[in-house]
Amino acid sequence: MGTIRNLSCFVSMFAVVLFAVCFAGCSISNAREFSVGSGDDDWWTAYPDQSPSAGKEVDHPDWVLDALLEKPVLIYVHLGCSYCTPQTDAVAEVVNDSEDMFTYFDLSPQESDADDSRTEEDDSSSAEENVLHAQEALLTYDPNEVPNYVPMTIIVTFAPGPDGNVEPVWHSTEEVTGIEWIKSYVEDAIDYYDEYSESWEM
Repeated sequence: MGTIRNLSCFVSMFAVVLFAVCFAGCSISNAREFSVGSGDDDWWTAYPDQSPSAGKEVDHPDWVLDALLEKPVLIYVHLGCSYCTPQTDAVAEVVNDSEDMFTYFDLSPQESDADDSRTEEDDSSSAEENVLHAQEALLTYDPNEVPNYVPMTIIVTFAPGPDGNVEPVWHSTEEVTGIEWIKSYVEDAIDYYDEYSESWEM
């Protein structure tokens, strides 16, 4: 009788441990820091609440969508000014740590700086193309609609929108955020992309 009782206790304990492990695994896989929505910190499918164009659909540039077919996208638009330097250094550190996990565009809206900011994705891109991409990114992804305000850090990935369909989502800021902010959104972007990119239909 004691043996049966001990076996029953063992089975119960094993079931509890198995449930705990499964639950922990589920929690980890879905532990994203930011959700899809329209708030200041959310991943956005349209212009967010803070924008004068709140709720308006975003027209993602073709070069962003093309890159998004392969990986999440990190775009950094900046100048060679001292104000941009802390964010430039933070972005560079994130890129050095995990560039193979996303496509990186290092852009400047000033033609004089464009030759130094070409991406590895397209070494043959002209200075003019670099400038056009920078201007297009600023006009498209600034949530406050203040054109040509830098530094602008933009992250684009895939996630389910309000209707449940997978679509491009994005987040951006023109503030100097520091490395932890950038890493948080990049890690979120990679996690969302891994789960949802194959479900996107153009």
